[in-house]
Amino acid sequence: MADVLDKTGARTDEAADVITGARERIDALDDRIIGLVQERMAVSAVVQDARIASGGRRVNLSREMEILGHYREALGKPGTSLAMTLLELCRGRI
Repeated sequence: MADVLDKTGARTDEAADVITGARERIDALDDRIIGLVQERMAVSAVVQDARIASGGRRVNLSREMEILGHYREALGKPGTSLAMTLLELCRGRI
């Protein structure tokens, strides 16, 4: 168990077990988040294609401001950074 203790940073076997289980859950959540981001990117591409095909612009800045506000309200200041990253992934740099 010493190996597990070293990997988790825990000082007891019990804490190491809790940390190992929680990390497995985090890894599963990360996989789901990545899948959702990829899905969001695909849906965003559909929106952009439709907007461009209709003669509009690729990016709708007022919509992006709504998204930034939504994330900021839900997650605080770091939510704005997360939203900016998502927007960049979904539309590329302006």
